[in-house]
Amino acid sequence: MPNMPAPVGDTRSASDSRSFDETKEAATMHKRHGWGNRLMVWRRRLWGLWLLGWLLTLGPAWTEPLPSKPDADGQNPAAKTSVAQEIAELRQVQQRVQAVVRKVTPAVVAVLINPGQGSGVVVTADGYVLTAGHVSGKPGRDVVIVFPEGKRVKGKTLGVNPQMDSGLIKLEGNGPWPHVEMGDVTQLRPGDWVVAIGHPGGYRPGRSPVVRVGRVLRIVQQLVQTDCTLVGGDSGGPLFDLEGRVVGIHSRIGGDISQNIHVPVNTYRETWEALTEGTIIGLAYLGVRGDESAEQAKILEVDPESPAAKAGLQPNDVILSCDGKKITDYRSLRSLLWQKRPGDTVRLEVLRGGERIELKVRLGSRQ
Repeated sequence: MPNMPAPVGDTRSASDSRSFDETKEAATMHKRHGWGNRLMVWRRRLWGLWLLGWLLTLGPAWTEPLPSKPDADGQNPAAKTSVAQEIAELRQVQQRVQAVVRKVTPAVVAVLINPGQGSGVVVTADGYVLTAGHVSGKPGRDVVIVFPEGKRVKGKTLGVNPQMDSGLIKLEGNGPWPHVEMGDVTQLRPGDWVVAIGHPGGYRPGRSPVVRVGRVLRIVQQLVQTDCTLVGGDSGGPLFDLEGRVVGIHSRIGGDISQNIHVPVNTYRETWEALTEGTIIGLAYLGVRGDESAEQAKILEVDPESPAAKAGLQPNDVILSCDGKKITDYRSLRSLLWQKRPGDTVRLEVLRGGERIELKVRLGSRQ
């Protein structure tokens, strides 16, 4: 608080030793000097105006209650209440994480593909395993899947999407296999708690899949970023929400090991047919770029000499359907094209200047 002038007036205390006569004499002196009284009045007025202005600068804050006094142990009760609430919330998170781990661990597996290792998660009773594309590699490879209790099962790699780093494996033999539910990454929000499980450093006999807990940092169309600590060997392992649903697959480790990238689980669902058929997704080439933020599949650019250009597609065209399947936005167009192979011919319904036209395009190859 700034220094304030002392108020003028009767400042006598109980210990004041002046007599009544002395006080009376002082009053008489003031009467003799009227200018002195007027000065005192003006000083009081100035003091009042200064005090009022100072309170107004504080605004509503000066009417708020003062902080609670420290209690017997020297701590502020309000601060203790806040800490207690935070501890209670963390305990709730801890309990939910423990429940998730118990529920999903039987389906988290190690993926052994000579000479490499990674992680994965079983998502169907008949033995489909999600993993990272750089773990599974090209279709048709022999793999060994190791369950948490040590059971080993043979499998085969199926489709892969190199651009998204998504891959699929199929277990051999009879099920049903322990499996978990696939979630929806669009339900995640930055700050949400998530659980990362995998085999850091590679599979180790007798060690259960390792659990790490963190929060979602950001979500975009082609990745989920969290602060769950990951290292080599975790690639392909699952990221769970607190309902025990897979929302991502570990893909790339950031410059800081606590800032890592996961493949959104939605891309597996969107390309499921192509993955199960053993397709290398993303090789088919149309040759256009669209508006990712628009609510329709509007074409912004057409590559010269591309299949799209040769078929007559133009900038500002809006693609309404592909092979009879409705296209709602550019992302849905891309997802559908991911399931095609080089050399396939697709039929596009296009809106151009208010007129609907149909074009046939023979897709090229990115290789």
